[in-house]
Amino acid sequence: MIVLGLDTCLNACSVAVTDGARVLARASEVMARGHQERLAPMAEWVMADAGLPFSRLDRVAVTVGPGSFTGLRVGIAFAKGLASALGVRAVGVGTLQALAVQGDGLVCAAIDARRDQVYLQAFEDGHPLMAPDVLPIGTATARVVEIAHGRALTLIGSGGPLLGLPGILIPAEGADPVRVARLGAEAQPSPLRPLYLRAPDARLPA
Repeated sequence: MIVLGLDTCLNACSVAVTDGARVLARASEVMARGHQERLAPMAEWVMADAGLPFSRLDRVAVTVGPGSFTGLRVGIAFAKGLASALGVRAVGVGTLQALAVQGDGLVCAAIDARRDQVYLQAFEDGHPLMAPDVLPIGTATARVVEIAHGRALTLIGSGGPLLGLPGILIPAEGADPVRVARLGAEAQPSPLRPLYLRAPDARLPA
């Protein structure tokens, strides 16, 4: 299955195309803003580098959150539009899951959610131990301590250092698009919706 993987939820714009275990092409650029302008050209470049027309795609996979409200909407809109034009499935992949598969064993994916909070989800050997959640930093730390129960731990993402826990720290500006594509290839198709764990920071003027 040839899958285009996309990630725009955090501080990077990333695209990859895979065919099963083979990585055909990939690109990533660190950015806090500007995903909307970069995503389509990056996808075009990746497909050209792979030597494939978009019509060869079997599926489009995209991170759906949690993360930047603007970024995740950009990725989802692009994935939906492209999949509709090609007549293929668009599938969503949780950002925390996409981060966690970079580690082995007991892994906690944690993203700095600001407001002294983190987005958090724990996994063991790829299986979720909790649903994705947004928690105050102190509460998140206590939750991870309870889950780890003294075992070796890997923390992945911008929220990892905020927890102040011992273990392997893996920084990540965004999800690996190759892993997004591979998770998307295995995912059961379902309606593509953003995963919001809290209301956006922006407020309408009074």
